[in-house]
Amino acid sequence: MAERTYRIHVAAELSGVRVELIRAWERRYGVLQPLRTPAGYRVYTERDVALLKRLKKLTDEGVAISEAAKLLPQLLEELDAAPTATEDVQGSSTGLEFWRDAALLAAEAYDQGGVSAVVDEVLSALPPLKAFEGVLAPLQREVGERWHTGELSVAQEHLVTQVVRARLVSLLHGAPDSGRRHAVLACFPDEEHELGLLGVALRLRHAGFRVTLLGQRVPALDLGRAVASLKPELVGLSAITNHGVEVFRDTLTQLIRALPDGVPVWVGGAAAVAHSDTVVRLGARLFSDEDDWVKVLKE
Repeated sequence: MAERTYRIHVAAELSGVRVELIRAWERRYGVLQPLRTPAGYRVYTERDVALLKRLKKLTDEGVAISEAAKLLPQLLEELDAAPTATEDVQGSSTGLEFWRDAALLAAEAYDQGGVSAVVDEVLSALPPLKAFEGVLAPLQREVGERWHTGELSVAQEHLVTQVVRARLVSLLHGAPDSGRRHAVLACFPDEEHELGLLGVALRLRHAGFRVTLLGQRVPALDLGRAVASLKPELVGLSAITNHGVEVFRDTLTQLIRALPDGVPVWVGGAAAVAHSDTVVRLGARLFSDEDDWVKVLKE
């Protein structure tokens, strides 16, 4: 298998060396000789990224880059003697974490272009579902957790979300959508977070479903009218924001009452998991983990 290569913004995020500095080191000291794509873009191997990390460590310790450059033969010899970090970055868990870490570093630096570059690398290297399940979904979860703990600001969380959402919409446009079975997906009437729902739509389409995606803030009455007209095999609802058990109970009750009798209703998201007893008591199915995919596909 050919060695994986990365564009300069991705190499910068992975190594911690700024793009401008990489270019300066190449120009002044010849520390790297990146390959070029037919379009003229620099591309860097994992060996190049590892070398950049070594050089950064030396300069952080106070060694001048002019002196560190003189150690290149020794550094390269050490790198060549070391085992490869990942033999198949496209499929290994190490490789997927490699990309997620790069995107998180870009988010910490408020570098939306860097996040975009990493995500585009992922989409060019992996099939759509592998890209979503292995990188995009875990990245979004990690960003959300770091926002909750205060490690990332709202702005940092949003800049990642915007990139991930745009790529998910693009993946959905390219996904099959002519399956025999039909699902209608919608957020709770007060819910604005739809990334999870987009991911469910992508997975269902690749599993052979035709999907009608209604998205954010769908009123109960409008959902009921749509489902009555479309007659899907199942309805999927997303509830992320937790306003308390009473609000959740009242909202889900209104949604279920608005739907035709007999249609299976699945409810997922953080708020649904927090109020799982209420979901079950009202006659809906809780979607909370990977095992539930098997149940959904057999519905």
